[in-house]
Amino acid sequence: MQYRCCHTAEADIGMQFYLTDTDGTGGSIKNSAEDFIVKEISNRPAQKDEGRFVIADVTSKNWETNRLVRLLARTMFISREKIGFAGTKDKRAITTQLMSFECPKEKIDLIQLDDVSIQNVYTANRGVRIGDLIGNSFDIRVRDCTMPLSEIPSKVKKDLEIIKTVGGFPNYFGVQRFGTVRPITHIVGERIVRGDLKGAVMTYLSQQSEFEGEEINDIRRRFGSGESFEDIIPDMPKTMGFEKTMAEHLVRQPEDYIGAIAEMPGNLQMMFTHAYQSYMFNMMLSERMRRNIPLNEPILGDVVVPIDADGNAMHDDAIITTSKNIDLVKRQVTRGRAFVTITLYGTDSTFAEGEMGEIERNFIEKEGITERDFVVPGLPHCTSKGTRREIICPVRDLDFKMEDDGYSVRFSLPKGNYATCMMREILKSDMTDY
Repeated sequence: MQYRCCHTAEADIGMQFYLTDTDGTGGSIKNSAEDFIVKEISNRPAQKDEGRFVIADVTSKNWETNRLVRLLARTMFISREKIGFAGTKDKRAITTQLMSFECPKEKIDLIQLDDVSIQNVYTANRGVRIGDLIGNSFDIRVRDCTMPLSEIPSKVKKDLEIIKTVGGFPNYFGVQRFGTVRPITHIVGERIVRGDLKGAVMTYLSQQSEFEGEEINDIRRRFGSGESFEDIIPDMPKTMGFEKTMAEHLVRQPEDYIGAIAEMPGNLQMMFTHAYQSYMFNMMLSERMRRNIPLNEPILGDVVVPIDADGNAMHDDAIITTSKNIDLVKRQVTRGRAFVTITLYGTDSTFAEGEMGEIERNFIEKEGITERDFVVPGLPHCTSKGTRREIICPVRDLDFKMEDDGYSVRFSLPKGNYATCMMREILKSDMTDY
């Protein structure tokens, strides 16, 4: 199968091909938060009267998850580490996600944040942890299409038919993993992994983006110019809260770059390293597609994982595709009961064999890193064992409908996958439209 090349900025973060070969509809999926509605499909902790954790569904509009957690903690007078959630969500969206609060139940009544509502409150003996969900359902509205509306139905139906035939879409890590407005998270992570902690901090503080606006870019220029952090901090806008925390630490303890990174929330520290791993995965997936190797059919040497009843991969049961089992493995993949994987390189990584193994090994060698680099002294949240990731993301409950000024698409995905990667197959717009 010949895959279509991507010529937008997504290629810089490894998303270099499309599965679908049609022209895109163009358009934007986030003109307003109401255009992107996300609801978690949750694995809820069991209810327990007088449990030490308060569990609740939190619906928010235009809130980035880390900022929401920070403000919730401040409002409730608890540590942000006392708030648990299963996964980060898009900012420009209406999202409903399960959260836990390690505090007395009455503290929930203190939450009075704009565009945040709390439902289905109960207590349990355990909190919510990262990854503690089944998947997400999406209702996405597309507006400002560049394709005439009359041509869209047949085009989108062809895209969806290709996706259904293949069994899903290329399971790239989407632009949110790297920063939609300022895609640098993987660069910060790479510098952490290579031991350049000063470079990591200065990249986070000073690297500019044309999409952030002049006020913020001026602050970033000042950080990069060598100006005293103490002089810059009073001029920083509220939206630079994490950068301000880093800078304030370095004022108190100059040159303590480990400490500056450690001031970040644990999940954000993990995101730095994970984003670098994600970039490498995207690049290796693109190389597989460049070579026209199937996504929905294993070849000799591929590592294949079965899925559980919820549609999530069982990585502990991975098998290598060999000449003896290839027919059986192909049947399982064809039926959607198993998926081919690519390495997310870390301390405990495994490589495939055959041609995919060659792609993985060659890329890691070219990067000049080793497994030991993913042990980061002093920053346990940035240490990563690695795993493997499926190269196809299956789609459930897929529905398409024309609207007066565009169209909408509804579907659900297993956890850890990106709705924007589904939508890019249809839109083929620049990533800033996501």
